[in-house]
Amino acid sequence: MSGNVTKQAKSRNVILWIFPVLALCAVFFLLLIPFQQKKNYFPVVETTISEIHSAIRTGAVTCRQLVDIYLKRIETYDQATQLNAIVIVNPNAKKRAKELDREFRKTGVLRPLHGIPLVVKDNYDTKDLQTTGGSLALKGSIPPDDAYQVRVLREAGAIVLAKSNMAEWAFSPMKTESSIAGTTRNPYDLDRVPAGSSGGTAAAVAASFGAAGLGTDTGNSIRGPSAHAALVGIRSTMGLTSRDGIIPLYLRNDIGGPMARTVEDAVRILEVIAGFDKADPITQYSEGKIPDNYTQFLDKDGLKGARIGVFRTFVDTPTTDPQVKGLVEKAIQDMKSLGAEIVDPFIIPEFKELTSGLWCDMFRHDVNNYLKSLGDRAPYKTLEDIFQSGLYAPSVERRIQRALKVPLQDSPSCSDLYQEPRNIAFRKAVLDAMEANAVDVIIYPTWGNPPRKIGDLKSPAGDNSQLIPPHTGLPALTVPMGYTYSHLPAGLQIVGKLFGEPDIIRIAFAYEQFTKHRRPPEKFKE
Repeated sequence: MSGNVTKQAKSRNVILWIFPVLALCAVFFLLLIPFQQKKNYFPVVETTISEIHSAIRTGAVTCRQLVDIYLKRIETYDQATQLNAIVIVNPNAKKRAKELDREFRKTGVLRPLHGIPLVVKDNYDTKDLQTTGGSLALKGSIPPDDAYQVRVLREAGAIVLAKSNMAEWAFSPMKTESSIAGTTRNPYDLDRVPAGSSGGTAAAVAASFGAAGLGTDTGNSIRGPSAHAALVGIRSTMGLTSRDGIIPLYLRNDIGGPMARTVEDAVRILEVIAGFDKADPITQYSEGKIPDNYTQFLDKDGLKGARIGVFRTFVDTPTTDPQVKGLVEKAIQDMKSLGAEIVDPFIIPEFKELTSGLWCDMFRHDVNNYLKSLGDRAPYKTLEDIFQSGLYAPSVERRIQRALKVPLQDSPSCSDLYQEPRNIAFRKAVLDAMEANAVDVIIYPTWGNPPRKIGDLKSPAGDNSQLIPPHTGLPALTVPMGYTYSHLPAGLQIVGKLFGEPDIIRIAFAYEQFTKHRRPPEKFKE
């Protein structure tokens, strides 16, 4: 009898011990879940294309997982913070990512931009997404095919993740505001602008909503927003990349190109989009002038022996912010310490006279041709039809009215930058000055003042990008130069000779690698 009692007591003791052990196991398991989630979560903030490809190769992330992570960031941050960078996400992005995963499992080979999610400005034609140019008049307009740059990027494995907001019809270089999506804010200070018109791409890439992005630049719209968002932006030589399938502002000045967080990432995109396209005759000028690749010019010693001309006309203006000027002077010293020879000041003779009256308003002519390219899919046939529809923001009404006063002609009133005498003379003056001073590139602040507050139209604009590259066709790159007032990004612009991308890439990369100015915006760094 006593033996049975003892056995019962032991059983009760075992049962009493089991419950605490099970409870401890449950607690341990619950604690382990977030650890496992964190372990399996691929960090995309500030992640580069090379890092993404390394992770795909090792199995740390798949293309599908990558797309999910970026889409989750857009869902979490874009509207909640009122950044308002994204117009629409691509419902086909996940499907395309799965296809690329299957391809990699089968071949073991990554395409040049395999699985890389890109944010594309909403004036690039995308056959699977609306392309609006920021205008309500084109809401729901699905082009018949991709813009050339979008097509070749997809062929290289890139995924169009989303379309970004832009200044309506790309009119404003100062702000990014449209009737299709409202106002985009600067991720470094949500009370400020990201400049225009590619501000949506700039804000999205700076906030790591995609690995990189595409913008367009007529006067400054790749370089200005990139400078305002601590990004690298490239406006390539006129004719190096195709303009086919991009809603035009002034086609003779328009260029599409990369906006990225690093020089290397921007160069990897440029490498894919550069080349001849029969749909854009201007690209004939690039034939025989494109190297096998541009990544070969990513040289940390690229400033050794380089001759840099400092264009003081854009540094020492009466309205240049003293902190911006201080960053330029520091950049000059940094370049000098890396072995560069500085030519200061670099002077372009008769600069003021040569830059007078260069703009040519071709918007009516160019946008009518774009609408014609949509065929039966075009919601409106002409700019006049769009004006009559009333589907535009009040802020652009006068600009449209002004464009409608320009007489329609069968051919443009101004020739392209390689044929127009005024542009030829200006380009010659710049190149002659560069040759006379034996300089490889010229530098100046991309923007002479910090980003304005939203609604501020009185503070100095500071836009230094509207003259040299747009009217000469010369290439330019902006690279982060530091921050004014502790958190407001500023950019250094580097201008090269015709098809001189190798020089500006070498110099920008060496400067970037030495200074490491790029940092994520505080509200979007997690």
